[in-house]
Amino acid sequence: MSGQDHGGDGVSRRKVLECMTWAGTGVLWTVTGGVPRSLGIIDSADAATAAAPGMSFLQISDSHVGFDKPANPNALGTLEEAVNKINAMPAKPSFMIHTGDITHLSKAAEFDNAERIISQTKLDVHYVPGEHDFIDEEVKLYRERYGRGTKGHGWYSFDAGGVHFVGLVNVVDLKAGGLGNLGAEQLAWLEDDLRGKSKSTPIVLFAHIPLWTVYPEWGWGTEDGGRALEHVKGFGSVTVLNGHIHQVMQKVEGNVTFHTARSTAFPQPAPGAAPSPGPMKVEDARLRSMLGVASINFKQNEQRLAIIDTPLQG
Repeated sequence: MSGQDHGGDGVSRRKVLECMTWAGTGVLWTVTGGVPRSLGIIDSADAATAAAPGMSFLQISDSHVGFDKPANPNALGTLEEAVNKINAMPAKPSFMIHTGDITHLSKAAEFDNAERIISQTKLDVHYVPGEHDFIDEEVKLYRERYGRGTKGHGWYSFDAGGVHFVGLVNVVDLKAGGLGNLGAEQLAWLEDDLRGKSKSTPIVLFAHIPLWTVYPEWGWGTEDGGRALEHVKGFGSVTVLNGHIHQVMQKVEGNVTFHTARSTAFPQPAPGAAPSPGPMKVEDARLRSMLGVASINFKQNEQRLAIIDTPLQG
C-alpha cells in the first residue's frame, strides 16, 4: 500500500486494515528483500532469544507521564511496568530510542518522573520530542534536557553497530488535528547528513509522527515526509520508526519499512474507528495487552531488521 494511495477521501478503511498488525503477545518480524514476514506469536523471553545475535536496540514511545484520565489513571505506573519488562530481557540491548510524548503536559515534574523511571534501564536513550513535550510556555524544558548537541529544534544523527540513525522533529508549531511538518531547514540538513554515506549503510529514521500518511483526517502523517524519504531512496535498507498513533502498524514501500510503536500509557482507536483520535478506554483486563515496547535486531552484512513487539501483558 502506498502512503499516498488515499484518493479524495483519505486512506480507505480496507487499505488501512491491510497495513495493520495487531498482536496479543510478542511478534518477531524479519524483513528480507523488502518483504516483512512474521515468524509467529511468541512470548517476550523467547522473542528476545530468537533474534539472531547482532546489534539490538529498543523503541519505547508515548509515555505521557502525567496522564491520569480513565483510559489509564496511572501512566507512570505502566511506564514502570515497561521498564521492568526491559530490565528482565535475557539479552541487554545496546541502547533505547524514545519516539516522543515523554510527558503529557511538558511540566518539569513530569520530565523528572519520566527520567527517574527510564533511567532504571541503565541504557543510553536517544529522544525525539512529541507535541506533548513542546507545550510549556517557552518550549524549553525538552530542549534543556535532551537538546544538547542537536541542530535546530532538536534533530541529530549518530552511528551504532554499522547503522546510521537519524532523529527528526516533526512536531514544531503543530496545529490541532494537523499533519506533522519537518520544514526546509531540517530537510536540507538531512540531505547533507546523508551525503557521502555508502548506499549499503542501513538507515534508521525516527520521529514522533509517522513519516507516511496513515490517516490524514486525524493528522496521522507528515506533510513533507515524502521529501525526507526522497533522500533515502538510494539506500538498500531503510527503517522508519514512529509513535504518536499508539498502536502497531507496519508497511513496506520499496526499500523502506515503516513501523509505529505502541504507547506505554494508553491505546488510541484504529484509524476511522471513532469520531476522532484520543485516549481510548478499554476494559482494565485488556489495557496492558494494548501497551508495550519494541526491540529491533540488526545483523551485520544482512539487509534485514527483526522487530519484536512485546505488550506489557499478553
